[in-house]
Amino acid sequence: MQINPILSHSATKQVQTINASLLKMLDIFETDAQIVVIERAREHEIESYLQTAAHHMGEGFRVSLKAGEAFPQTLLPDLPGRAIFAGELEYLTQVYTDLLGCKAVGLRLEVISQAMCPRFHVDHTGIRLLCTYRGPGTEWLEDGYADRSKLGPASAGICDEESGIIQNVAGIYKVPLFAIALLKGSRWQGNTGLGIIHRSPQVPTETKPRVLLALDALW
Repeated sequence: MQINPILSHSATKQVQTINASLLKMLDIFETDAQIVVIERAREHEIESYLQTAAHHMGEGFRVSLKAGEAFPQTLLPDLPGRAIFAGELEYLTQVYTDLLGCKAVGLRLEVISQAMCPRFHVDHTGIRLLCTYRGPGTEWLEDGYADRSKLGPASAGICDEESGIIQNVAGIYKVPLFAIALLKGSRWQGNTGLGIIHRSPQVPTETKPRVLLALDALW
C-alpha cells in the first residue's frame, strides 16, 4: 500500500500541516484540529549517533521531568553525539511544557523493531507529542476517509485493510522523520468521541530499530 508522506497543504480543518514557525503548534488548540505536524530538517549528528546508539539502548526508557529540568544524559549511551541528542530531547520537552503549561512531562524513548500499536486507534489521552528519529514515521488516517465505528473491538480482530475502518487509502499519511507531531486524544476537553486515528508503522529490517520520542503532560 502506498502511503502519502504528508499533506502539502491543509485538506480539511482537521489537518494542520505546516513547515514554518513553532507558533503554529497553537493550532492544535482549535476545536476541529486533531493533528498538527511541523516538518523539520533531519540532523546528521543525531542520525549518526542513533545509527550506533540505538543498538545499545535495549527497548528504550521512561523518565518524568519537571518543566525546565535538564535531561539526564546518563540515560543515553556515551558515544559521540550524545550531548546533541540529549539537547534535542531537552529542547522538545521545554517546547511541549511551554505549549501545554504543564508542570511536568512523561518522556518515553521507544526503541522498537516491530509495530508497537499496529492497528488504527485513538489515544485516550490529551495532547501527545511524537517525533520519530529513526525508521518509519507514525501513520495517521484523515477523518473523512475513516469509519470510526470500526475502531477497537468493533473491528472483530480483522486487520485494518479489511475491517472497513479505511474508507480510502488516499487518507493515510505518514509523519516524516524529525517532524514534530501533536496528536489530540479523546480525553482532551471537548474531544470525547474524537481524537486523531493513527497507528505504528511496520519496521523494515533495514531500518531497525525504530526510535520514537513520546511526550505526555503530567498535571
